[in-house]
Amino acid sequence: MQHKRDTASYSALHLGTAARRRRLPASLPLSLAMFAAYPLAAAHAQATPPAQQSAPPAQQAATAETSPDAIKQREQELEAAREQQRKATELQEKLKADIAAIGQDRSKLNQQLIDIAGQVRGVETRIADAEARLQPLDGREREIRASLDSRRSEVIEVLAALQRAGRRTPPALLVRPEDALQSLRTAMLLGAVVPELRVRAEKLAADLGELVALRKTISTERDALAADRDKLKEDQTRLAALVDERQRQQSAAEKDMEAEGARAIALSKQADNLQTLIAKMEQDLKSAAKAAATASLQGAPATVNGKPNLGALKDPARMSPAVAFASAKGLFSYPVNGTKIREFGGSDGAGGVQKGISLAAKPGAQVTTPCDGWVVYAGPFRSYGQLLILNAGGGYHVLIAGMERISVNIGQFVLTGEPVATMGSTSQVASILATNASQPVLYVEFRKDGTPIDPGPWWAANEGEKVRG
Repeated sequence: MQHKRDTASYSALHLGTAARRRRLPASLPLSLAMFAAYPLAAAHAQATPPAQQSAPPAQQAATAETSPDAIKQREQELEAAREQQRKATELQEKLKADIAAIGQDRSKLNQQLIDIAGQVRGVETRIADAEARLQPLDGREREIRASLDSRRSEVIEVLAALQRAGRRTPPALLVRPEDALQSLRTAMLLGAVVPELRVRAEKLAADLGELVALRKTISTERDALAADRDKLKEDQTRLAALVDERQRQQSAAEKDMEAEGARAIALSKQADNLQTLIAKMEQDLKSAAKAAATASLQGAPATVNGKPNLGALKDPARMSPAVAFASAKGLFSYPVNGTKIREFGGSDGAGGVQKGISLAAKPGAQVTTPCDGWVVYAGPFRSYGQLLILNAGGGYHVLIAGMERISVNIGQFVLTGEPVATMGSTSQVASILATNASQPVLYVEFRKDGTPIDPGPWWAANEGEKVRG
């Protein structure tokens, strides 16, 4: 009877000690156990006999193609394509209706052009900002993942040691003193290991928590970026339709526009420099000469208490500059969203001096006019690529070069903020090409009575001070 009681006591002690040891690993953070699960699963997969692994690639691909999930995915992709096509058709129909409603109302058309061009540039700015925010987030995510990967084997080894200790049969404390001593040593070892492991687990849990938060932030940023890109496409489509309508109306008013364009190109080939080009255009080309004459006859725009009348910029039907160029210092915005890479007076990259500024832009970026003015040249010119020259009145000219496509014609009056061109995918200006610039670059130059001047004083210091049409 006494023997049975001793046996029962020993069994209870044995089971209780074993249970306590088995629970040791379970007291660790759940994230640590989850972190260790992947390598164990991978090791199990590697240990699986070849006969139990997947079928050959060809058979696997054929099965995937005919599986219900694959068929369902194809159907979803087809439905998404049809939905995109339906939306594109609806957008085209709406654009046609909007343009028909505008009719021949020039002021409405101009206002629509300026508004949509402003929206396009606003979305371009948001996209650039989102991409800039994503770069450090992506970098931090890579750092955390690398840190976790570097500690993966260490954590697995510690977990495995604890699991082995938990499974080991505990000694009978009432049988031999040596077994009791071994149990005490094991307990002391675990007492030293577990706190250190807990610190590591807490650090791991913190890293995993930061990783999850980062992924959420990145996902939100990417969703917003995708939405902005979709909106940009819609706005660009609408803008292209409005520009086509503007130029159609311009062509109807100027019957000999094509002949004027061809003559302008011929005259440009006879010019050795920009000053000669401007002189030839405004003297020998009928539409450019008319624009230059109008600019010279036009008196200085009215001022309010000696300051530019910015309210006049709200009139989309105006046919002459609302603000005198000389008095518009600190009011102009850059013609394109971008980063200034060359200053006035610096090296032009080809051994000369920069007579304007150079702006690195995004491929396909929208180019708008910084001021009101008459187009006296629009076309290719020597090393400048596509060149646009505006007569802004008062002896001032604005030169914009490096675009891929110009959407205005010679003789046309354009308003501040009106879309006039789009950038290509690479640089078009020879002096920029000399530096192996891969991104498109816009060159902007201001001239007064034929002499290049520093455009710095004319640019707005911040967004709120820019001139808006």
